Amino acid sequence: MALIETKGLTYTYPGTSKPSIHDVSIKIEKGEFVLITGPSGCGKTTLCRCFNGLVPHFYQGEIKGEITVAGINTLDQHTYEIAKHVGLVFQNPENQLFALSIEKDVAFGLENMGTAREEMRKKVDWALHQTGIYDIRERSPHEISGGQQQRVAIASVLAMEPEIIVLDEPTSFLDPLSAEKIFDVIYKLNKEQGITVVLVEHRLDLTAKYTNHLIVMDQGTVRLEGDPRDILSNEETRRIGVGIPKATLLYQMLKKENCNLGNKTPLGSEELADQILEELKGD
Repeated sequence: MALIETKGLTYTYPGTSKPSIHDVSIKIEKGEFVLITGPSGCGKTTLCRCFNGLVPHFYQGEIKGEITVAGINTLDQHTYEIAKHVGLVFQNPENQLFALSIEKDVAFGLENMGTAREEMRKKVDWALHQTGIYDIRERSPHEISGGQQQRVAIASVLAMEPEIIVLDEPTSFLDPLSAEKIFDVIYKLNKEQGITVVLVEHRLDLTAKYTNHLIVMDQGTVRLEGDPRDILSNEETRRIGVGIPKATLLYQMLKKENCNLGNKTPLGSEELADQILEELKGD
């Protein structure tokens, strides 16, 4: 059974006539690193809100179809039950940070769940270490950098040990270098802790190399889904308006010029550089 599954999922926000997402049917397996992308307004954020029950319980509106997350029907369960399985990291970390110190912010969710003090200490320290912010745990979250704030937001979710982390454009306020550091942290959690990651992001130059399952949305529907190498080689992906990684584009151009770089489409510059070096060695 898939960890997340939707069947014909359609949702319309209150006061609107057009569905934000329409007839979405997808499956996400345990341990995958899923990247959801597509043009602005294509329904990516709404779909993420369905994964943790904010849609329809918080936003109301009209919903049709089916959705199960970690075996839970999110349409008839309270959001606090779903929150035990799914953690959501918002676009702007400041929306999630409000305590006087970083470690208190990270402990907040555990306090709400009634976690014993000794157990809470262990989980908070573990989350702080995983995200590389243990040394600044006593500082205020409002006097640190944007990248550090995003790590705090991720640590707050991690401390609750969810099976799934959903991140909605978590680095949109960061420069590329800071963003890449955040993605490295997320990738490490996926690989070492087995946490299923669902990442909404349009900067594929930074993120494509991490993913093993790509979903392309357009006008509220899923247009393409599957292996990222196949999808990013598909002409329809470019026509939809997805920003193909520069390394992938360069590979395609070199292939047209009969450069033999193998049949594996690169998702990042490091991968492309390795393929070019192999070709040069062969020569």
